[in-house]
Amino acid sequence: MAARVAYGLGLDFGTNSVRALLADVRDGREVATAVADYPSGQAGVILDKKDPAVARQHPGDYAVALTKCVKAALRQAAKLRGFKPERIVGIGVDTTASTPLPIDAHCQPLALRAPFRTNPQACAWLWKDHSSYAEAQEITELAQLERPEYVARCGGTYSSEWFWSKALHCLRVAPRVFRAAASWVELCDYIPALLTGCTDVAKLRRSICAAGHKAMFHRSYGLPAADFLMRLHPELARLRGRLYEEAYTADQVAGGLSSAWARKLGLVAGTPVAVGAIDAHLGAVGAGIKPGTLVKILGTSSCDMLVTPTSTKLADIPGVCGIVAGSILPGHYGIEAGQPAVGDLFNWWVGNFDGRPDAHERLTAAAQRLQPGESGLLALDWNNGNRSVLVDVRLTGLLVGQTLHTTPAEVYRTLLEATAFGARVIMARLEEFGARVRDVVTCGGIAEKNALLMQIYADVTGRPIKISRSAQTCALGAAICGTVAGGTKRGGHGSMAAAQKAMCGLKRTVYKPRRAAARVYDELFTCYGQLHDAFGGSGRGTAVDNVMKDLIGLRTRARRGT
Repeated sequence: MAARVAYGLGLDFGTNSVRALLADVRDGREVATAVADYPSGQAGVILDKKDPAVARQHPGDYAVALTKCVKAALRQAAKLRGFKPERIVGIGVDTTASTPLPIDAHCQPLALRAPFRTNPQACAWLWKDHSSYAEAQEITELAQLERPEYVARCGGTYSSEWFWSKALHCLRVAPRVFRAAASWVELCDYIPALLTGCTDVAKLRRSICAAGHKAMFHRSYGLPAADFLMRLHPELARLRGRLYEEAYTADQVAGGLSSAWARKLGLVAGTPVAVGAIDAHLGAVGAGIKPGTLVKILGTSSCDMLVTPTSTKLADIPGVCGIVAGSILPGHYGIEAGQPAVGDLFNWWVGNFDGRPDAHERLTAAAQRLQPGESGLLALDWNNGNRSVLVDVRLTGLLVGQTLHTTPAEVYRTLLEATAFGARVIMARLEEFGARVRDVVTCGGIAEKNALLMQIYADVTGRPIKISRSAQTCALGAAICGTVAGGTKRGGHGSMAAAQKAMCGLKRTVYKPRRAAARVYDELFTCYGQLHDAFGGSGRGTAVDNVMKDLIGLRTRARRGT
């Protein structure tokens, strides 16, 4: 008799929408998938016209979109012979990060309570909210002076995208919101708590992935010490006592699906829900990450993931977003780096300077006809700041070499190349400190759709570029965690390694470096490096070091009318 087919359910909470994915535990075959957009704001993001650094999400959107996409996926799955919700062995969750939100003592987001429903400060502070850059600089300077170990494993610089800087900024600009919060929780911890019906902050299981990469948590000392946080603000120190002392890997069980959510979604109460993790980290899991394989998740931004066994000695790497044991695979250090604008950068050019429905396709076709170096252009890919290796959100984009004959397609190709050069900078930094990159696997919508970009990445980095078999690697990684949380007794897997072996794969297409193009890009990369160091604040005292930051200051004063 054939074994009963079992499935993992992956829930992927992205920047603009939620995706639900059902995957066969035997081979990773994706049998049903559905997407639901967040209803609030602009494409799900609440913006502030007076401050472009603000990006929030209403936490009520998560439940609405979650319900819609899971039900739609189950309707698809119902067409499969023999499918029943009882065959879902476990549920995994990934989300953007750092996306923290203030909650009450019962794990209820403040933005769902009457006094705060229209207050954006009580909403979730989306990963790309950069309004706390001043607080991030304070945290960095204090840590470098007094507790360098706090930032040593997150590249030496704390980011405005991360937990403590956002909480501190909220305390300063919205003290009423901050003081009303019993605690703060990352989105990847909130969703499992929501699904399992957790109503006690003290019992909420926190993710080592978000805690380690975004909140300076380390198993040897936990969260930053109260006396350190006291130096930043006494109330921040008191918040520490309302957070957590332990954090868990994504193969662990956060709890069982609550009866209320089981009825709402059409699932089975008690189905194991895995501890949550960051979307890019589970994207790496879904792409089959292993030591020596760099996984690049390409979307609105990019995240670069690398793992190395915890049994090996690994140096601190300046400029990365974190080195955390267990954040991607148990028993391995997870190394994260990335670029905050990739798809967003291309969309910016198309949306503002073309805007026609087929603009990407037309510009890509025209850019394909250009040879490397032919346009005479070079760009810095910092339109949303620099995440790695400079870790400075105040840096901005740059385009050099325009003439009266420059075309939109030439600029478009130059922006593609800029993101590839930024990727090469990251790889060089990783290898400089002993984290070897043998091959590259890409995933995400851009990897699927833009062959020109993949070829440019191969030519610029000098490495073959492979593509994950799954078009939904983050959701697949979440589903894999669900199968491990469910365990072998329910028909799942006994370990992440076993689950990856069964459920991951690569496409046949491989983009290989072209020798002639690579030679030209080596020359262009030298020029890129000069711009990178000069405008990035490492130009050894040159006059251009602070130009970008000075311009931001002038823009801010002009908008305020001061």
